Amino acid sequence: MSDYDVMVAGGGNAALCAAIAAAKEGARVCVLEAAPKVWRGGNTRHTRNCRVAHDEGNGILTGPYPVDEFMDDLLRVTGGDTDEELARLTLEKSKELWDFLEAQGVRFQPSLGGTLSLGRTNAFFLGGGRSMLNALYLTAESAGVEVRYDTRITGVKVEDGFFLSATAEENWDGENSRTYDISARTFVAAAGGFEANLDWLEEAWGPAAQNFLIRGTPYNTGGVLRMLMDAGVETVADPKQCHAVAIDGRAPKFDGGIVTRLDCVPFGVVLNAEGQRFYDEGEDFWPKRYAIWGRLVADQPDQIGHVIIDAKSIDLFMPSVFPPEQAETLEELSEKIGLDPATVGKTIAEFNAACRVGTFDHTIHDDCTTVGLDPPKSHWARPIDTPPFYAYSLRPGITFTYLGVKVNRDARMVMEDGTASPNLFAAGEIMAGNILGRGYLAGIGMTIGSVFGRIAGETAAKSLRNLEEVAR
Repeated sequence: MSDYDVMVAGGGNAALCAAIAAAKEGARVCVLEAAPKVWRGGNTRHTRNCRVAHDEGNGILTGPYPVDEFMDDLLRVTGGDTDEELARLTLEKSKELWDFLEAQGVRFQPSLGGTLSLGRTNAFFLGGGRSMLNALYLTAESAGVEVRYDTRITGVKVEDGFFLSATAEENWDGENSRTYDISARTFVAAAGGFEANLDWLEEAWGPAAQNFLIRGTPYNTGGVLRMLMDAGVETVADPKQCHAVAIDGRAPKFDGGIVTRLDCVPFGVVLNAEGQRFYDEGEDFWPKRYAIWGRLVADQPDQIGHVIIDAKSIDLFMPSVFPPEQAETLEELSEKIGLDPATVGKTIAEFNAACRVGTFDHTIHDDCTTVGLDPPKSHWARPIDTPPFYAYSLRPGITFTYLGVKVNRDARMVMEDGTASPNLFAAGEIMAGNILGRGYLAGIGMTIGSVFGRIAGETAAKSLRNLEEVAR
């Protein structure tokens, strides 16, 4: 007899949704979380909200967000690089998430203010991601789910697409570690991407990857993903594609979280280390563009950028954790951030001259734009001319990688020969590349994790009868 019916690798939102769904179908479930209990939950700890489709507002969500509009937004940010069948399934199932999560003890609050403007589209967790996780863990444990912390998977035994067992290492990051085999009739991979594995990132990005900051957990090193690839599971997405945000350059190497993101880009200009602009800061609303800026900065010299704004804009975005550099003149500010004052002065002067100021309104695509400037600033363009002047440094902040395992509608992993595994399932970041070939929408990572976590857990539990027939 197997040790468990369902083994779940990972301890974040996707893993917990899978574990809860399987346990409520009567399955014996074990969750293996590589992190210690205090750091449990992967990147979910740093989240604030989940994007959900809904037909009407509910007092907290301020209005309807139909599936078709959600789909249009997704197609726009991905440029169509998505499995449309799985994408539409995800968005349709997202309509159930408010009720599902609330039933697990998760509570919601009105959206935060600032530049995100997500009150209509995204459900914000009361107390943030950690409170959401605490509710899910409490529900899972109450349903009989066994959770093993400080336990990473170091091997998986898969024969012809059929999962047999895993090798686990307990207390792997400290003294008294022990290794043992553990079997289960089904396996759900929800262990995140490989964003904390700088050597793997370097395989895709080259030496520039060593300058990246990792916004989330240091425990997402891609070990489970690599094992599944070696076992013959088909992969999706480009290893260079990821959710990469431009974050404060003073953030820690790992685990700085969502608070290190800077939301001031639409209100100023972004210069590289050579003092030149390199992209349209006002291309679209920040929730639909913030996740491209990490990649943009990664392609610049020394993987660094600098946002420069003036006194007109300093109060228009969510306050930053670290205060900006400040000076009464652009020359002094340039010296503080290590840029050539003459070059910065020329770049800002050219930008100011190109501004055609209309009626400034950061809540709409306003008519404040540039003329004859390359790259342009399409909206929210105002001369940077009112002291004091402010600057933030930017570095690429990697949230999660998109290279992952291919799945079908049942969250079953697809093998390299095109067949679906009878007992290998995936949810969350490790399979998000099926939906996100590139680009990002605020909150959709949690959507994918919750939707496919539920599907994986339910399908794994319900498939046990079929597996018994196969075993006979």
